Amino acid sequence: MIQRAPILVFDLDGTLADTAHDLISTLNILLAREGLPLIAPSAARSLVGAGARALIERGFAVNGAPLSPERVDPLVREFLAHYELHIADESRLFPGALAALDRFSAAGFRLAVCTNKPEPLARLLLEKLAAADRFAAICGRGTFAMHKPDPRTLALTIEAAGGDPRRAIMVGDSKTDVDTARNAGAPVVAVDFGYTDIPVAELSPDRVISHFDELWAAAEAILPPSAFGRP
Repeated sequence: MIQRAPILVFDLDGTLADTAHDLISTLNILLAREGLPLIAPSAARSLVGAGARALIERGFAVNGAPLSPERVDPLVREFLAHYELHIADESRLFPGALAALDRFSAAGFRLAVCTNKPEPLARLLLEKLAAADRFAAICGRGTFAMHKPDPRTLALTIEAAGGDPRRAIMVGDSKTDVDTARNAGAPVVAVDFGYTDIPVAELSPDRVISHFDELWAAAEAILPPSAFGRP
């Protein structure tokens, strides 16, 4: 039986890409229309990372204007329509991300994205950032019937990418990512430069990295030697 390739599965916002400015700028369009104070991109760490709906609800709540459920849906539609047009105005891959992807790919790893960003937007962003072709699967909200932290989301992403679930690592920046990996019984590497109001080290991931240059060593410490072509 042919063994499947080892695989790295990445979260997107706050992990692979620094998207806070474009997300917060879009949120500020909605806030300004309501006469509410704008939010600085520096506040993104505690607002971004759980999807557009949560971002909008949090953004209005911190301004003392909590939204009723019936108001959220139209705001989400407006947010997504504007964001799609400005998805990569200021968003960039984090330093070292592309080189790390290429190094793992050259070593025979499959690469995939598992995000709670809607799949079409995840694909669009990665295309704009010239990184979409690195991934065997790009899975987002709407790809499956469930989303993170449901462990089936990670398992189905690994399957879609043709990766080996026994030699897989989740790479993320938040409690959602750590919980997803734990629920699926997979190891997780957390980046400490992403979007979370809880320091990732406190979430007890298997490894914490501060730059993508550190990802190779982290993976070597977690995966069996066979993942790197060694007996």
